[in-house]
Amino acid sequence: MPTIVNRQDPRFEIAHRGHNLRFPSAEADGAGRVEYCETAEDAAEALQKVLDAGLRPTVRSSGHCYEDFVVNNPNGAILDVSMLNQVSSGPGGAPPYQVQPGAMLGNIYQEFYKRANVVLPGGTCFTVCAGGHISGGGYGILARLNGITVDWLSSVDILTVDANGRVVPRHVDKKHDPELFRALRGGQGSNFGLITNFTFDELPPAPSELMQAGISFDWSSMTPDKFVNILMTYGNYWEKHDQNKETWGLFGYMGLNNKSSGRFGISATFTNPDGTVKDLSVINDFLDCFQKCKPIAEAPPGYSSHAAPGRDRGAGMRPPPGDSVCYGGHVMTKNAWITAASDGSGNGIGGGSRAKYKSAYMKKAFTEAEALALYKMLTDDRSRGLIVAVDSYGGATNNPERASDTSIPQRSSVMKLQYQSYWQDASEDEFRLKGIRDTFTAAYSTPVADQAHLGTPYPNDHYEGCYMNYPDVDMTKYDDWRDLYYGTGELYPLLQRVKKTYDPHNIFHHTMSVRA
Repeated sequence: MPTIVNRQDPRFEIAHRGHNLRFPSAEADGAGRVEYCETAEDAAEALQKVLDAGLRPTVRSSGHCYEDFVVNNPNGAILDVSMLNQVSSGPGGAPPYQVQPGAMLGNIYQEFYKRANVVLPGGTCFTVCAGGHISGGGYGILARLNGITVDWLSSVDILTVDANGRVVPRHVDKKHDPELFRALRGGQGSNFGLITNFTFDELPPAPSELMQAGISFDWSSMTPDKFVNILMTYGNYWEKHDQNKETWGLFGYMGLNNKSSGRFGISATFTNPDGTVKDLSVINDFLDCFQKCKPIAEAPPGYSSHAAPGRDRGAGMRPPPGDSVCYGGHVMTKNAWITAASDGSGNGIGGGSRAKYKSAYMKKAFTEAEALALYKMLTDDRSRGLIVAVDSYGGATNNPERASDTSIPQRSSVMKLQYQSYWQDASEDEFRLKGIRDTFTAAYSTPVADQAHLGTPYPNDHYEGCYMNYPDVDMTKYDDWRDLYYGTGELYPLLQRVKKTYDPHNIFHHTMSVRA
C-alpha cells in the first residue's frame, strides 16, 4: 500500500519539493500530496486512485528534474517511486539485469559490480535515480567506450492509462509495443506513463581500474588568445579522435567559469578498452596537448584529484602559479573502477539549491568566434556563478544504427555542453537567470550557428541541438523548439503517434512534454 504524505504531515515541506528549490514557483502551484510507492502494485494502485479522484499525477524517482515538470502540480499528487529501487540479476550474476526506477546510480554500479562485474554506462551523480536518467538517454564517463544507457536497454515495464481512464501494465520491447519501447529509449517515461522496471539482457564488462588527471588555468593571466587556444585544442582533440577506438576509454571534462572563480580546469578519466590502465599513452597524449611535463603513474601521498582548482591538495602541494597544476609531472590518481564510480556527488532527501540549466551538442571543435564569445561573457560580471561544463562525447555513442531504434537522434556529436548556475537566495533569481541566458545566446550567435535560429544550437553542420535530460523551458519560446531536442527527422512524429496511442487523454504532461 502506498504511503501518503499530505499537507498536514510534518514530512510534507521536504517531500513536495525537488532539488531545484525554484520550484514550486509558489505554494499554490505545489502538489497536495506525495505518495511513496514500494512495489509496482503500489504504483498501479496509487495511479488509479489519483485518476479516479480527478487529480493530475506526476512521477518522481529522485527529484533531480531541472525544470518544474514534477513539483509544479497544483493540488495534484506526486507519485514517488524512490523506494521502488531493487537491482538484480539472474542466478550467479547471469543476465537478465533488472533495475527499478528508484535505484540510485551509485547503488546500481555497486550491485552490478558485486553480482556480475558488469556496468551500466550511466552518469556520475550517485543519487540520481534510474527512472528519468535511463529513459532520457543518460550518459557518463564510459559513453565513448560503451555508448549510453538506452543503447543497452532490452525491455521496460510501464503503467499507461487507456482511453477509459484505466491503468494498464505493459511489458514492452522490440516485439511488444515496439514504438512505445523505442519512445522509452530516450524519449522520457514522463511523456507516456509510470515506469516500474528496466531490463538489460546484456551489459558491458566493468573496467577494473581508472586513471584520473587534471590541469587548470589561472584566470588572472588569461588572455583572449590563450583562452581561444585552450578551447580549440580541447575541441580539436575530440573531433580528431572521435572514431579512434583506442581513445574511447578517455573521458574529458572542461569546467569553464566566471573569472571571479580564479581558475578553470580540465580533467580526464581513462581506462583502456581492456579495462586496465597499463598503457597510459592515450591520456598522456591528451594532456600533452595542453602542456609539456612528464607524467607519473601514481600521485604523491595526500593528493586528491577531486580538490577544487586553486585549493590545497595536501600539505606543501598548493598549485604553483601559472597554467599548470602539476607535481613534477602529469599528476594522476589510479583508482579501482568501483571506487571511482561510488564517489559521485549529489543530494539525497532535502537540500538542493536554486538553479538553472541549458545544454548543447557540438559536432565539431570550437571555432575562434565561439571561444571569444564565451571569453567575453565569462570575463563579465553578468556570468558570475555560471559553470559551462564541456564533456567529451561520441565514440561508441555515435553509432548511426542507434538513431533509428532509440529516441536519441544525436549520433554525430563530439562534445556535450551543460550550462549551470546555482544560488540560494531568491533575490538573485533575475540576475542569475539573465546571466545564463545572455551567455547561452552569445555562444550560439556566431557565424557557425544556423542563421535562422540564432541564439540556439539548432541542428546543422556544427551543432546537434539540445539534450532533453537537461530541459530548458526557455527554448519553448521558439516555434520549432522540438527540433532542438528530437532532431528534424521522423522521431518527433513517431513520439506524437506513441503519445496518441498510449496516453490518449494526455495524463502525463508538462511544459515540454510530447503533444499528440
